[in-house]
Amino acid sequence: MTWAADGAQLTAMCDGTGLPGIPLDARNSRLCRVIGDPPDIAFADVPDYPLLVDEIPAPGFAGKTRYYGFGTIAVDGRVYQYLSTWNKPLVREVADLRFVGAKLIYSPDGGTSWRNQDGTSPVRWEPWGGRSKDTMVFFEESQDAFSLVSILQMGRDYSRNVDGFIYGYAPNGNTDGSMNELVMFRVPKHRALDRSAYEFFRARRPDGTATWTPSIDERGVVLRFPLGHVNRMVHPYAWQPSVTHNESLGLYLLATWGDGTAPDGTWFGRPSYLGMWASAQPWGPWEQFHEETSWTPAGDAAARCYQPQIAPRWIAPDGRSLWLVWTDFQEAPAVPDIGRRLEELQGIPSIDSYHELRREVSPYYAFNLQRVDLVVA
Repeated sequence: MTWAADGAQLTAMCDGTGLPGIPLDARNSRLCRVIGDPPDIAFADVPDYPLLVDEIPAPGFAGKTRYYGFGTIAVDGRVYQYLSTWNKPLVREVADLRFVGAKLIYSPDGGTSWRNQDGTSPVRWEPWGGRSKDTMVFFEESQDAFSLVSILQMGRDYSRNVDGFIYGYAPNGNTDGSMNELVMFRVPKHRALDRSAYEFFRARRPDGTATWTPSIDERGVVLRFPLGHVNRMVHPYAWQPSVTHNESLGLYLLATWGDGTAPDGTWFGRPSYLGMWASAQPWGPWEQFHEETSWTPAGDAAARCYQPQIAPRWIAPDGRSLWLVWTDFQEAPAVPDIGRRLEELQGIPSIDSYHELRREVSPYYAFNLQRVDLVVA
């Protein structure tokens, strides 16, 4: 989520059919406007956000080149988005499926039009053989680092930033032991499209300042999360953070999650891990102030929550409360005739019927939110 110049928040979504008020349409990547403040919020489509041209309505995604919208930042009237891409086409029971890179697109006018990193338009979705370090901002880096990018949020249109840098975070790999390591980059905000301008966190000095390197292979680890929360089955997916500046407290707040991995390595086999950290600087040191080893909002033992986001607009003026947004992968315990109904929809006679059924099966695969009050010493 990012706070745009017009006052609305933009939320990047992937793998879904849309939110209330948005036309039903299955997408791997989508951008939506979140208008208002809790509890009175509404959603609106970003109508000119580029649609992946070979993306077709579910259930027919297999084999397509896919891009997933993650790290998004509104800054100085522009919007930048980093979209993750896999190492191979999606087919059933694919082995070694993982994210290996990120494509950068941007809007020079707050979301009205969209361009490729090189400034050309329309946005092109490179096929499998067309992806490279020349067409992606990150691609097949060591350990697959920076393939799941998150961007630090600093107020409306990035207005609270004072040093002129955009800061990005990502897992350091795709395995338990690397995915739980947080790494980061910075880039001058006026050079976000120039990959040669990116620098990577290397280490903290004794006085708390950071050292940076232009070499991605010399990167250091900013923060380590607990082991045991990276799945091996489906595709590795955990520890992608949300980082937002809390101006009133003078702190950077970080929320992230670890997958509740099943004994066989499958994802979402049990409730996830939720943790929150604070730091006086974007690069730490980070101090943890909240931990839930079994993240079950409202006491729901069936919860399979992930991707917690600190909504940058919804931080109280005194900094002592915020709103956390997340989604939940759990399925309803019993949906009548689900097998037969899904089979009948395989021919896609009615896309709306398919989407309505998906919502019935996964009622919390949605925009869930909770107010969090902070106890400040």
